[in-house]
Amino acid sequence: MGEPQSILDPLTPAAMFLVVTIDEGGEAVARDLLADLPGLRRSVGFRVPGSGLTCITSIGSAAWDRLFAGPKPAQLHEFPGFAGEKHQAPATPGDLLFHLKAETQDACFELAMKLAERLAGAGTIVDQTVGFRYFEQRDLLGFVDGTENPEGQLAVTAALVGDEDPEFAGGSYVIVQKYLHDLDSWKALSTTEQEKVIGRTKLDDYELDEAEQPANSHVAVNDQAVSGNIVRANMPFGSVQDGEFGTYYIAYADDPAVTETMLTRMFLGSADAAYDRILDFSTAVTGTSFFTPPVAFFDALPDAPAPAAAVAGAPESDGGGAESGSLGIGALRNR
Repeated sequence: MGEPQSILDPLTPAAMFLVVTIDEGGEAVARDLLADLPGLRRSVGFRVPGSGLTCITSIGSAAWDRLFAGPKPAQLHEFPGFAGEKHQAPATPGDLLFHLKAETQDACFELAMKLAERLAGAGTIVDQTVGFRYFEQRDLLGFVDGTENPEGQLAVTAALVGDEDPEFAGGSYVIVQKYLHDLDSWKALSTTEQEKVIGRTKLDDYELDEAEQPANSHVAVNDQAVSGNIVRANMPFGSVQDGEFGTYYIAYADDPAVTETMLTRMFLGSADAAYDRILDFSTAVTGTSFFTPPVAFFDALPDAPAPAAAVAGAPESDGGGAESGSLGIGALRNR
């Protein structure tokens, strides 16, 4: 198995998430940036001793086809979106995901500025979210988030691709969503009612007894014994000025079907619950899927795909200098 990126490292107090689309014609610049990322991360991290700066970099399905020839991660595909009778999880644009983590926000911010500088004119940042640690790993709803993350070897098995796809062993599939919380409605509930929505006690973070656990609680709907295990790196975010308070959901898994099964149960329901009750207070506003290659991938990127005409076998010239075929790449995806 190849060395994974820092997916399994503990959460840090500071994080930043950048979702980028690659502009038409920006593929070469994007490839150059991917190849230079390890060095860029080292340059910034060295200047901020003790920051523990990391940059987990992931690539979307359509972007993979534009950037690389040859094999592709077996399960990589676009985020499908989920539309239940009451709540929806939209699919939104994204070709590259940069998950920056550090002990201090200045290190994340400096590297983010360098990424933006390198992508200028070739890529568009479609979402920037600044995450932060909130008390004892709590979300802005006031509950501890991530208690049931797998640990040790179980986390390795849950998050990392293995022998089932040896070309990409050590990689991971990641799904990100931004959830905005209706804190006014949430705070109108009593603590007891909030606990029934989440399925855990608020103060000390114990799971409710089976007799007290509602079938539509967040814990019951997301029972990993049913769906499988994932490794989450969720972070709170918000703006007091804009009245925006949310959770950046980020789930790493060895197979995206595991996370998608959880989201299906949340939004479309199951035999036991029509949907996850937390969705009455938290609205998904983004949704994108990516693959996180192992570390060595960036040291020797796959070749770029051949121009479209070359793939189609079109003749390059009529022998007299005039072009008899087109070497234009054609309509590139611009999500």
